[in-house]
Amino acid sequence: MELKKIIKATAITLSLAVSTAAMAADTIKVGVLHSLSGTMAISETTLKDTVLMMVEEQNKKGGVLGKQLEAVVVDPASDWPLFAEKTRELITQEGVDVIFGCWTSVSRKSVLPVIEELNGLMFYPVQYEGEESSKNVFYTGAAPNQQAIPAVDYLMEDLEVERWILAGTDYVYPRTTNKILEAYLLAKGVSKDDIMINYTPFGHSDWQSIVSDIKKFGSAGKKTAVVSTINGDANVPFYKELGNQGVSAEDIPVVAFSVGEEELSGIDTKPLVGHLAAWNYFQSVENDANEAFIKSWKAFIKNDKRVTNDPMEATYIGFNMWVKAVEKAGTTDVDAVQQAMIGIETPNLTGGMAKMHKNHHLSKPVLIGEIQEDGQFEVVSETDGLVPGDAWSDFLPGSKDIIADWTDPIKCGNYNTQSKTCSGQNY
Repeated sequence: MELKKIIKATAITLSLAVSTAAMAADTIKVGVLHSLSGTMAISETTLKDTVLMMVEEQNKKGGVLGKQLEAVVVDPASDWPLFAEKTRELITQEGVDVIFGCWTSVSRKSVLPVIEELNGLMFYPVQYEGEESSKNVFYTGAAPNQQAIPAVDYLMEDLEVERWILAGTDYVYPRTTNKILEAYLLAKGVSKDDIMINYTPFGHSDWQSIVSDIKKFGSAGKKTAVVSTINGDANVPFYKELGNQGVSAEDIPVVAFSVGEEELSGIDTKPLVGHLAAWNYFQSVENDANEAFIKSWKAFIKNDKRVTNDPMEATYIGFNMWVKAVEKAGTTDVDAVQQAMIGIETPNLTGGMAKMHKNHHLSKPVLIGEIQEDGQFEVVSETDGLVPGDAWSDFLPGSKDIIADWTDPIKCGNYNTQSKTCSGQNY
């Protein structure tokens, strides 16, 4: 009798296991790889919620290829090596078909060898330093020519800035971006003495001496500006100290590449009015698509005070492109989706169409916004049309001859147009 009970229990257990496996096979798993704790949680938690909103909305439309989407969320906790571990877990243990994730370039660089080894697929939704193109990554944030270079042009041409403070967090994105900007400024005739470069660690909180140095550098009788690649929660004390020391936008304007509506929502913005940010999207842009997105976001998050921002739009674009590519390919197979992605178009939230190019970068508008008292941005400058993302900078000697092209016959992310050779990853 006991033996029969054991056999029956075993059969039930096996049946449940088979049933669970069958259910899992009936869903398409979407990995969400964003820090929900640590110094970058201030920025990344919102992107996790954006992916969850997109998954929910797509499931209401019937899912993809007749299957419902299932989000698998992990927390790499602002710990860069942990990003690699969590990526391996998502692909090998959870069996995700795609990953939406990372914010900092150091986290993306940590993920890169893993996702290439395992032939995964990731959409990266944040502005970055360029100098990269992987067949396993689609870059839906801005390359330097879609944010940093146009911002400097605006400061130079419209505000007549002559002295430059390049202030960043000490990791790959600010250092590479500032290397590009320094080369660009020197090529524009700016003296090396008129360029100050400063780096601080993640989570830096004591800005008193640095802001004092900024004030001193800006007192030489030439119009001075700060170009900020400061990332994460260090922005809050930085801007507070600017206010404490009376550094106004009229005196020394700051243009930021990593400060948007989300970061400003946590601080008193009155002392910051007039300072700037360069992005490809602002919540304040007025059109029907953006209005609908904002409405959906506030309903999903159940908080009318929550804001939208540029990396959310980049996530929105990437997610919609992935859905279109999967439907075009008729499968979630990574290689098929990678090829289907090239040329995919989907509406952005600023009134145009985003297109994925053969270097795995998008065309994007470039907007310069001025901080308002309510923490929103008033657009003060916008490119005439869309700017295609350049994976390799034209202003670095080692990069100006390099292109990325993931189509036949090149199929390479690091192709030297002079030597006709591929020195990076290829098919």
